[in-house]
Amino acid sequence: MVEVKEEEEKKARALLVGVPVPKNSRTEEAPASQTKELEGLVSTLGMDLAGTICLTRIEPTPAYGIGSGKAQEIADRAKEQGADCIIFDWELDPTKQRNWEKLTGIPVFDRNEVIIRIFAQRARTKEATLQVQLAQLIYSLPRLSHSYGNLSRQRGGSFGNRGQGETQLELDRRQVEDRIVQIKKELEEVEASRATQRRQRERTSTPSCALVGYTNAGKSSLLNALTGADAFVEDKLFATLDPTTRKLTLSEGCSVLLTDTVGFISKLPHTLIDAFKSTLEEAAFADLLLVTVDSSDPDCIRQYEQVLKVLKEIGADKIKRIVLLNKTDKIKGNQLRTAHLEAAFPSAIKLSAKTGEGFEQLLAAVTESLFGEIGLYRIPMEDCQLVELVRKNGKILREDWQDGFVELEARIPGTVDEDGKASTRTKSLLLKYMHKEE
Repeated sequence: MVEVKEEEEKKARALLVGVPVPKNSRTEEAPASQTKELEGLVSTLGMDLAGTICLTRIEPTPAYGIGSGKAQEIADRAKEQGADCIIFDWELDPTKQRNWEKLTGIPVFDRNEVIIRIFAQRARTKEATLQVQLAQLIYSLPRLSHSYGNLSRQRGGSFGNRGQGETQLELDRRQVEDRIVQIKKELEEVEASRATQRRQRERTSTPSCALVGYTNAGKSSLLNALTGADAFVEDKLFATLDPTTRKLTLSEGCSVLLTDTVGFISKLPHTLIDAFKSTLEEAAFADLLLVTVDSSDPDCIRQYEQVLKVLKEIGADKIKRIVLLNKTDKIKGNQLRTAHLEAAFPSAIKLSAKTGEGFEQLLAAVTESLFGEIGLYRIPMEDCQLVELVRKNGKILREDWQDGFVELEARIPGTVDEDGKASTRTKSLLLKYMHKEE
């Protein structure tokens, strides 16, 4: 019994195959690090590493995607190292996947399937579960025949009577397609509920911020440290899938709604982007994005570029953003690393969710970005109705009614460009009454 239990608890061993680095790539990393991110994904999935193979080139052959000689070398390597499966760091089409499994005799899958499986493990709420199921079904639909060795098995019908009947594959395909339609309908209801919640938040006129960034950049830790939330935190990729929103109190009585979003990753499967559309929209509808970067990760610059790419895909690239260099406690004393990051992110706020360093600077930056800089305004009595406009759309810090005018010390959202044009209506109306101290 003990041996059986140990066998059940034994982790699967995976042989990883890395994609070649493009010749025009800016990376200076060693070939062995080509599979670093895939290694992290496999570890998160709960597998052990049997070994890695980093290819120098890929030949567009129809059978395996690479030359038959190299394919046989990979198959032999998997057998030598006792691998239970082979995982490729690029997308495999169903035909090549079947060919690889015939050649190796063990399961073979790609990066996309690894990510989808991780999402399936992490899904907790009804929405996340539905989103993952949708992604799994869309991904598996062209791979259904992958499950059958003999596609001629029949169910129903009678030879010479009503025709040959439907194959098991045809029935399963129809069931999958029906389930996809059903899940999409259920997700539409969930999305409608989320949209209603978003409209209710908008009616409170409380600005919203979204923590966005590469997976495992420390977004959930930041949310917990800033708001006292209890979002799930773990040092693994995609620790949280569901957005969590909490109220963040700023200085001067201001407050914002802070939302932790699902982490991004390079080559995120489009099935997941489509399935998690409503979740990703939390970033697209925010007033301010807090782009969180893991300063301790040597690959953080490429990760930041990937985040910007995903933000563009979901239509959030035009939203104001503040870059946060998180986990600075891990690089303290490393002057070369610090100088490199300062050059790459000159205007970023350096902070640590663990120690609280940089929080005061962050809160001040969020306040100024959403509520504007502090200004002194002297409004004539004939335009005193503007005071209510400021009270509604800005933040009045001091209000002094005098003979002939009202003096306000206030924050008014918006900026003024080089031509003197304000970006918001309230700022534009108050601009001529702004008092500059001599």
